[in-house]
Amino acid sequence: DVQLQASGGGLVQAGGSLRLSCAASGFSFDDYAIGWFRQAPGKEREWVSCISSRDGSPDYADSVRGRFTIFRDNAKNTVYLQMNSLKPEDTAVYYCAAMPSYRGLVYCSDKDSYDYWGQGTQVTVSS
Repeated sequence: DVQLQASGGGLVQAGGSLRLSCAASGFSFDDYAIGWFRQAPGKEREWVSCISSRDGSPDYADSVRGRFTIFRDNAKNTVYLQMNSLKPEDTAVYYCAAMPSYRGLVYCSDKDSYDYWGQGTQVTVSS
């Protein structure tokens, strides 16, 4: 079975850091780009970041660029999202998702490009 297990969320004060992990199994991890999305209460799910399958090229939403870093360890089938300088507006449930590489990283901000989704992990940033 395909699984994407997101973990690492929690409660942190503004200015703090968290590292999210997305552990994948059940599919050819090397052939998929991985994206992170988030959804705050009452809001649409929004794209945060993505990383290509083999060369690890990253992309970021403007709202997190310079504060978040995405990286992957293909040997462990895991993608990480290092989140620094967290703000209250970063509070959301964070989801990881897998997109076939052939679709092209240019589409990684579109949630409809993704085949598989994890269950989400809650991040709460207090002011």
